[in-house]
Amino acid sequence: MAASRLFWRTSGVKSSLTGLTGGVHSSLGLTLLKLYPDCTAKPKTQRRHAAHFTFHPDPVTTQYGPTQKMNLFQSVTSALDNTLASDPTAVIFGEDVAFGGVFRCTVGLRDKYGKDRVFNTPLCEQGIVGFGIGAAVAGATAIAEIQFADYIYPAFDQIVNEAAKYRYRSGNMFDCGKLTIRSPWGCVGHGSLYHSQSPEAFFAHCPGIKIVVPRGPVQAKGLLLSCIDDQNPCIFFEPKILYRAAVEQVPTEAYHIPLSQAEVLQEGSDLTLVAWGTQVHVMREVAAMAQEKLGVSCELIDLQTILPWDKETVCKSVVKTGRLLVSHEAPVTGGFAAEISSTVQVRSRSHESEIDQGLLPECVLCRRSVSSTWRLPSVGFVGMIRPSRTSLSPSTSQISGSASRPSSA
Repeated sequence: MAASRLFWRTSGVKSSLTGLTGGVHSSLGLTLLKLYPDCTAKPKTQRRHAAHFTFHPDPVTTQYGPTQKMNLFQSVTSALDNTLASDPTAVIFGEDVAFGGVFRCTVGLRDKYGKDRVFNTPLCEQGIVGFGIGAAVAGATAIAEIQFADYIYPAFDQIVNEAAKYRYRSGNMFDCGKLTIRSPWGCVGHGSLYHSQSPEAFFAHCPGIKIVVPRGPVQAKGLLLSCIDDQNPCIFFEPKILYRAAVEQVPTEAYHIPLSQAEVLQEGSDLTLVAWGTQVHVMREVAAMAQEKLGVSCELIDLQTILPWDKETVCKSVVKTGRLLVSHEAPVTGGFAAEISSTVQVRSRSHESEIDQGLLPECVLCRRSVSSTWRLPSVGFVGMIRPSRTSLSPSTSQISGSASRPSSA
């Protein structure tokens, strides 16, 4: 009623929100604007959800022998070349891979190894993965390419109901562990809805497969070769914005970077930052800004493997810093960052935590949900968690006040 009387007492056309910010009613007007943040005296501008980053190559390593300057797609080509040369059962197939693929990751391989080992498939993602499962079961090293991660969904049933469960349902008599699925992943700035998605969380719910996302050329080659050699079906997502933007000195010979092992890229004491793929480079800049402008020391972790992920490295870091911030490109709701923050909360074993601690083991297909009393932030990080600095022990952790609380998701 007070607001109604105020509007009536303002004169004619000038009775608008603009009038609330000046004159005799200025204090009440500002109070109303504070009470109702959706009301503003200034015209709204659309919020742009974008992030800037600059790729900074890792220091040159001679651990794996002589190196050569490569961008990310060339490092992928190098890994595939090494595999085809060393494994006579290896085959590469997918849409347009025979001429090199839309991102040129298989360029020259058909000419070098023949049309029976590098060949095109029909435009049918379900068929591509289904063929890969059969080839792997028969003993071949099958490397399938899905042209864009956005188009992997027609193959979802083949991946989660066939490839992931083949070993389990046959009592370990058969498996398709020699299957690797590659796919360009993530946003690129102009890809729109069908060329910008990050679907890793869809598959992270399914036991029986491994999911890997590299941050640069050196990691791309080493992790891809580890996926190919691993005895479980793997999905290897390649950040397509880095295909040409990321350039490093990459070893020319075959080498392996262990799966399920996160890498601490920067030591810190105040805040743990966790990311994967392109977002690692965004978090590098965030860490630098936090140090420069706020004096906050950030510890940056590249998760690298989404499933199964390295809980020990992340939790150890959070014990040290006392705070966790997770960032990814995928949508917030149901994103994998929620799994990370939930796991850290569960391990902290706080009886006051509003995140459900009655979770079943990872190998069980059914999992109880996160408490609906928490609404995750609409943009940016999924959650900032503040457990005990000394140990992940009972009654010591809490959700930081930086996360919004009010309504259900």
